[in-house]
Amino acid sequence: MQQIINFIIRNKTFLLFLLLFSISILFTIQSHSYHKSKFINSANFLTGGVYNSINNISSYFNLKSQNQQLAEENNRLRMVLYGSESKKDSVYFDSIQFTSLYKFTPANIIKNSYSSTNNLLTLNKGAKDSIKQDFGVISSKGIIGIIDRTSNGYATVISVLNTTSQISAQLKKTNHFGTLTWNSESPELVQLIDIPKIAPVQVGDTIVTSGRSSIFPKNVLIGVIEDFKLDQAENFYEINVRLFNDMTNLEHVYVIQNIDKPEITKLLDE
Repeated sequence: MQQIINFIIRNKTFLLFLLLFSISILFTIQSHSYHKSKFINSANFLTGGVYNSINNISSYFNLKSQNQQLAEENNRLRMVLYGSESKKDSVYFDSIQFTSLYKFTPANIIKNSYSSTNNLLTLNKGAKDSIKQDFGVISSKGIIGIIDRTSNGYATVISVLNTTSQISAQLKKTNHFGTLTWNSESPELVQLIDIPKIAPVQVGDTIVTSGRSSIFPKNVLIGVIEDFKLDQAENFYEINVRLFNDMTNLEHVYVIQNIDKPEITKLLDE
């Protein structure tokens, strides 16, 4: 302990300089948007590299289950290509059902969080792959989240398991739509609110994206109704939706780009 105290006394001038220098850098980053943006991108690059290395190791030990999942997905695609009918109760969707308005970019999740209130995921694709903020992210089983930030080679995703997430969703069998949120209680369940009480809601009904935004196409799978109740005013349903995706076990995903989004955004801003 005495040696530490002596070290601090001997180097007090240099240590004071480092402290003041660090504080000045922090204030510069916080007060200038350009510097803040550069700092965040640099941090994403460094942490992304670390997460990518860790993910490569874990992926090696998970190859069997991932190969099985890819094999099943390839089989479903072959069935579509050769005219076979898919099962009506399938929890999978095929990207080819969507029009050329959407571009799909495959990516891998190299970091996944699901135990906090504001969970984020990290992808191994970024700006160099034409990935931008507010692009949708899905898997072969359905919705994952929305791109939040990007660096050159990586991107962070606001998970559906995030209390700030709000996604337009609807009953698959009708056009009654509401907002998909998360109450942070379970990684298996999300909440669909603002569904009017006149809607024919039943346990087991499928919930999909509504297509009422420029992020996700219509009919991307989300989950099935676990249970439901009316809100305090008894005008709208509060619905628990069991996700098709196991959000604790994710790797292969697709980033969705709406080709017409710039035109739509420009129109809404005018």
